[in-house]
Amino acid sequence: MGNETNSVQSATTAETSWFCCGGGWGPCGSAGGGACGNCQSGSYMCAWPNTSDACFNITRPDQCGDNLLRWGCGHTFYVRNLCGANEIAVRIADCGPHTNYWCGERSCCSGNCATDRLLDLTPAAYSAIGNLSSGIMPISVHS
Repeated sequence: MGNETNSVQSATTAETSWFCCGGGWGPCGSAGGGACGNCQSGSYMCAWPNTSDACFNITRPDQCGDNLLRWGCGHTFYVRNLCGANEIAVRIADCGPHTNYWCGERSCCSGNCATDRLLDLTPAAYSAIGNLSSGIMPISVHS
């Protein structure tokens, strides 16, 4: 995805990782409710790096060459592991990931590759399309 204009309206390839929020679930203890206040590790939710000016100033996807639209709390994305057929819907519930920390990072499986972390998924969402122990997976995402 790096160095191309991306609105995430059409399918885009990127990477995803997972994070804990809200009430304990799976590997997560109790955590805060995320930037939107309603994040739950056991629900299909995500963190997006451009939910607000404050979020963008922390995550800085522009430093990776990514031009991301501003999507707010509750917006739905559709996410598919590039090495599987399952697609899930996730709602924005937090700000993240720190996109600028991972510029150029690349993950592959079965010859399908993606670059730059675009989303963080809750453990429930991540495990619905992949294995939590992988930590990072290439995905296709669209709005």
